[in-house]
Amino acid sequence: MDAIALTRDLVAIPSHDSEAAAGDYVEDWLREHTDADVRRDEAGTDEGRGGNVFARKGSGETTLALVGHHDVVPPDESQVEGGESGGTESHRDGGGATAGAYVIEEREGRIYGRGTADMKGALAAAMVAFRDADPACELVFASFVGEEVGGVGARHAIDDGFAPDYAVVTEGSTGYSGPQTTDVAVAHKGRRGSTITASGEAAHASETEEGENAIYRATDAVGIVRNLDFPSTEVLGHDMRGSVAVTEIEGGSAMNVLPERCELTVDERTVPGERAPLSRVEEVTGVEWTVDQDLPPMACGDPDFADAVLEAADSAQESTPAHVVKPHATDAGWLSEAGTDCVICGIAEPGEAHTADESASLAVIERCERIYRGLAESL
Repeated sequence: MDAIALTRDLVAIPSHDSEAAAGDYVEDWLREHTDADVRRDEAGTDEGRGGNVFARKGSGETTLALVGHHDVVPPDESQVEGGESGGTESHRDGGGATAGAYVIEEREGRIYGRGTADMKGALAAAMVAFRDADPACELVFASFVGEEVGGVGARHAIDDGFAPDYAVVTEGSTGYSGPQTTDVAVAHKGRRGSTITASGEAAHASETEEGENAIYRATDAVGIVRNLDFPSTEVLGHDMRGSVAVTEIEGGSAMNVLPERCELTVDERTVPGERAPLSRVEEVTGVEWTVDQDLPPMACGDPDFADAVLEAADSAQESTPAHVVKPHATDAGWLSEAGTDCVICGIAEPGEAHTADESASLAVIERCERIYRGLAESL
């Protein structure tokens, strides 16, 4: 089975409510098609996620991991068999069309369907590369659960001792330096989501002196956020600059009542190292700041490894790839934070993931398989 056929099978398996069936397929395929040591852990099993899948082969002082995930975001109605619209060809576990299965359509050199770009096409490429490689190192394949909901699988694996020396996280890196060029991302931003809560004292709006306006306190906090300096850094010659933005506001109960509560949502894109000093908003009376989510950034700390992956990418395509920086958080952030030197190299192009017409290039799927196998055999 080649990477294209494997992509079809993987994409056809629904894995938004639960990725257990997709994990079963990955585990069974590895056991059937490789002689590797294959295992499953208990990551997310209490939520029906089915656990991470690992495979290991080869030996050496260096460990290289090919890392992906088999969960996806919920599909558009048109991406589900029996939905409002559908494709011309659909599969379920390699068989015929099944109600509720994801729709797959192929045209003009691309495969369409939920998860093609993010990231079952790259996962298939990594599985085939793992099967076929004669590695010059200890080679590990890992597919995590719960990437789309904050790195459930990656964090569980790290807590359980998963610590490869190097990792290629197979998220999208195609189309950054040029159309259809598969680049190598040496860094990405993280995301810290937080809530600013302003508390006041309700009163009739005709008697403003009798209360404390929570919205006014919230706007004072907004003023502090607007004047913050955004942290910046450099990773292997690439400048990275963070950002902070207030994105939602909710407060007040009636047009004639001073509000006693106001909440603000803050979206912060972080870079390795310093964070924006958002805690300063608590200098405003009645204001509290709470972190709701903190997805770490990634920075590759080994230029030789980054160059080795770039060389493998260059050998696998006619165009000339480059080291680039991604704006989105991935599981590479958790691995990097834990001490693994990571890069990102995969099929997805900017704007492809999570869309109603999500797709992946067949040629790029095959290219990534060559990149992963070439790296494993040369590292």
